[in-house]
Amino acid sequence: MNTSRLFRIGVSLLSLGLATHAIADLPVNEPFLVSADQSAVGVPDWVRSTVIYEVNVRQYSEAGTFAEVEADLERIKALGAMTLWFMPVHPIGAVNRKGPLGSYYSITDYRGINPEFGTHEDFKRLVDQAQGMGFRIIMDWVANHTAWDHSWTESNPEFYATDESGGFVPPYGFDWTDVIQLDFTNDELREAMIGEMMYWVTEYGIDGFRCDYAKGVPTTFWEDAASRLREVRPDIYLLSEAETPQHQLKAFNSSYGFDMMHVINSVAAGKYGASHIDDDLAKSAVRFPQGGSMLYYTTNHDENSWLGTVYERLGGGVEVFAVLTYLLDGVPLIYNGQEAGLAKRLEFFERDPINWRPHPLADLYRTLNQLRTSNPALFTGASFKRIPTTDNAAIYLVHRADGDHAVLGLLNLSGRETTFDAYAEGMAGEWSDVFTGENVTLSSKLNRTLPGWGFQVLQK
Repeated sequence: MNTSRLFRIGVSLLSLGLATHAIADLPVNEPFLVSADQSAVGVPDWVRSTVIYEVNVRQYSEAGTFAEVEADLERIKALGAMTLWFMPVHPIGAVNRKGPLGSYYSITDYRGINPEFGTHEDFKRLVDQAQGMGFRIIMDWVANHTAWDHSWTESNPEFYATDESGGFVPPYGFDWTDVIQLDFTNDELREAMIGEMMYWVTEYGIDGFRCDYAKGVPTTFWEDAASRLREVRPDIYLLSEAETPQHQLKAFNSSYGFDMMHVINSVAAGKYGASHIDDDLAKSAVRFPQGGSMLYYTTNHDENSWLGTVYERLGGGVEVFAVLTYLLDGVPLIYNGQEAGLAKRLEFFERDPINWRPHPLADLYRTLNQLRTSNPALFTGASFKRIPTTDNAAIYLVHRADGDHAVLGLLNLSGRETTFDAYAEGMAGEWSDVFTGENVTLSSKLNRTLPGWGFQVLQK
């Protein structure tokens, strides 16, 4: 979702003029349901080894078109990220538009294509070309709200929440003034929305959806939509932009790791030690169903534009925290431009192309992607264990394993040089350094010094 439309804590429902019946019926802050005693949907097999690459078409190139992305597919494939997530490709509302070009998340036609990017034929050609090269395609889906000038406002005004005078209203609690709230208590709306999603699966063959502001829509809708979509595409991937545990019981395959991203920012800033990561993992283990999965990242379109670049937030820890997102048990994400050392906050409502340039981060991500896709120890669901050390405040030692395959990560999540001891039987054996190719022999006991923000990743 577009977090430039900042959350306003002081905004009350009454100040927005919502009618009482709308307040009662709409899904305001659906409570988390502790679901650890149940099983998750799980991820399709193809997701277990994938890396998601987020594509911001507007800012991807000077032209900002599908054709420019298509021309760059070979480079992305060489990088090794084989799932492309496209931010919304739909036409953008003109009424109450933000900025000169508007927000991608203000949609006038769920089956339409934003002419800024190209045509239906251009997008279909891009999808077909990418899938022919082995890529999977997921689309951003914005179900909670539409633009003020969506055709439904005239053909089906009953699809929307209204105020006491019957007027449309923006989503409550935000300054999202360029969009208006849909009312998912209306069964016809739910049916229509599922039909709009189904269109892209049946007509374009897409592989999944990243569902924007998913907690703003009732879980029961997502469950109905997931059931229907899986009848047509059993291995479809549904990603919730929310950290709501019950989403993964029947609907979503993965959820956003919002809290982990904030933990990473805090550890990088020195506000907390490395063990704060374990606190977040423990919380997820208690809340989420067995076999659930999270999306891990250091940035995306929201974080880059509104919270700052990775260099602003992570300082010297940009590389080591990128490595961490691959070693955690989840699904890793790259935002387009990270591999080029994206060092500016991309504008959200106007053209601001990425500065593509050779950068060491490209080699880092290429190596991490190759490891993620080839070593089962890093597949989603493989065993994850943190090995304790004598300096847990700075050092994060990770052991991942699947059968005879293993990955060992030694990460210094601080800016100070750190010497530490560790003991674990799983460390003993012959390893290969994934970045240097050097053979490394370890025993169960380890004494090591890592420079500030230093790391080593070993596999066998």
